[in-house]
Amino acid sequence: MNVKVIKEKMSYSSSIQEKTNLRDLRSIIFNLPKIDLHRHLEGSLRLSTLSEIAHQHGVDLPSWNLEELRPYVQVVDDPPDFVGFLAKFKLLRRFYSSREAVIRVTYEAIVDAAEDNIRYLELRFNPVALALNQGFSFEEVTDWVILAVNQAQTDYPIQVRLIVTINRQEPQYARQLAEIAADRQDRGIVAIDIVGDEINYPITDFIVEAFHWAKKQGLHITAHAAEAGPPYRIREVIEKLEAERIGHGVRAREDVAMVELVRQHRMVLEMCPTSNLQTGIIPKFGKHPLFAFYQLGIPVTINTDDPSISNTTLTDEFLVAARGIGVPFRVLPEMILNAARAAFLPEPEKTRLVDWFEKALAKSLATLPQNTGNSRTS
Repeated sequence: MNVKVIKEKMSYSSSIQEKTNLRDLRSIIFNLPKIDLHRHLEGSLRLSTLSEIAHQHGVDLPSWNLEELRPYVQVVDDPPDFVGFLAKFKLLRRFYSSREAVIRVTYEAIVDAAEDNIRYLELRFNPVALALNQGFSFEEVTDWVILAVNQAQTDYPIQVRLIVTINRQEPQYARQLAEIAADRQDRGIVAIDIVGDEINYPITDFIVEAFHWAKKQGLHITAHAAEAGPPYRIREVIEKLEAERIGHGVRAREDVAMVELVRQHRMVLEMCPTSNLQTGIIPKFGKHPLFAFYQLGIPVTINTDDPSISNTTLTDEFLVAARGIGVPFRVLPEMILNAARAAFLPEPEKTRLVDWFEKALAKSLATLPQNTGNSRTS
């Protein structure tokens, strides 16, 4: 079964955005099996868990009251600001106070994804963020994350792979983190990623060398680029880091040459609409380039980024795409399949994933009401 078949199954309900209310549309999207390729563990902590960990371990916080704590770790009424968004992570680093806390937070992040009908997840995490404040080793926190992933995959119908992130502001750890990732490829780590403040921190030689070494070991490469930083950061991560996917890539829209570079390379974009609004990268959802890039033939995907900080789910992100950005409903399954084809899995495992999603999506779409008619959105 291929995309053409899925489109045919959608033809009878192509006006679904216009003929369903918000609640029903959300339910329909929720029931679609989904993929999240871009979700940070450090931005996925449940607020209730933060409060419990704070009480149990005496974490030094501005407040232990959940509602008073919320503005420090979640976007509430914050003005759109990239640096302000990243600042939320500084406080969140305090919560990995024990082995049990790391395992719990990881397990719950995967459970939350599974309960949103996400069936394949690539969860990225930074061992430095989990370890440094508490004096743990990077190796042991990585192993705790792997332990939690294995348990969650046993308990819930979700497949998870891990990506180790390397912070631009902490290049001194790049090679060590790459080695930790490479040593655990048989335990679910599939890639490394460059993250952090791309405006003020360029890619250093330490980072370039670590990424080249990791690539030779068989790890995949994804890279945050042209999120808040200038469009040329895309060329930088493609040429210097040999990136296979781009995290965000929103600001490529400002440079025709960068858009063409992404299109020519068939570079998969891991796009996260709500995060992009909250960081001020876009002024409103209607200005997000997600659908425009799709129309140009760029393989775009929809992801959450930091569901706890942004107070979002992947269902919410697909709803934003449909109602806020204007992506026709019939295109959403194609974006899910883009993600399946871009998964950092070996063959034939990736082929099995794509086949499963093609069949599962077709089955989900076949259950939709058949009296919605046709319209211009087809």
